[in-house]
Amino acid sequence: MNKIIGTLYGISIGPGDPELITLKGKRLLKEVPVIAFPTGKANKTGLAEQIISFWVNEQQIKLPLYFPYVKDKKQLWEAWKKAACNVENYLHKGIDVAFACEGDVNFFSTFTYLAQFILKKYPQISIKTVSGVCSPIVSASTLGVPLAFYSQNLAILPIVHNVDDIKVIMRWADVIVLLKVSSVYIQIWDILKSLNLLHKTSLIIRATQLEERVYKDLTNHRYLSIPYFSLMVIQTN
Repeated sequence: MNKIIGTLYGISIGPGDPELITLKGKRLLKEVPVIAFPTGKANKTGLAEQIISFWVNEQQIKLPLYFPYVKDKKQLWEAWKKAACNVENYLHKGIDVAFACEGDVNFFSTFTYLAQFILKKYPQISIKTVSGVCSPIVSASTLGVPLAFYSQNLAILPIVHNVDDIKVIMRWADVIVLLKVSSVYIQIWDILKSLNLLHKTSLIIRATQLEERVYKDLTNHRYLSIPYFSLMVIQTN
């Protein structure tokens, strides 16, 4: 007899507003017995945990997983490996697990790494994802303009390692979305100033969250102190 193995669900929960989750995602968050999510920094309640608190109940098992905000690949690998083991413990008992993923689960998400680790070790495990709303789409709604339309070329960068790459992308992209820009904000600001694009650039901080801030013109905002969840939209044309 084949051993019953649980299913791992990747549930998109949006960038902050708990109402931006799909009906399917909401239903699964209420039904699946184990709910996994990324931990917050310094033992604080993280964004994912805040969002799902509206939908999960006390009978469900909460499984916080630690994913460090670092570039060191070895440290990241160890964190993903440990998280995968924690999830596998339930799956091998035939218990389903739902991972609550900020934004969209298939768009530059932590869930991707978790799923890859588990599938590599146990390819027989069933993994299902539920799509949702990601931050670039939300930014268009926040700004009140389409993210791109007609024949415009759109570029989305998950993180900027070399700010000079932006100049290259501007040769063909009409709209550029930069995610997680906090670490290189001033360098990007300087480039945009040299290209006279500050007035055509918007910055969305903590989109759809209670602390949301929006700047539709960065001309007078070189020294902003911005958090990790900050997104920039550049209209180059």
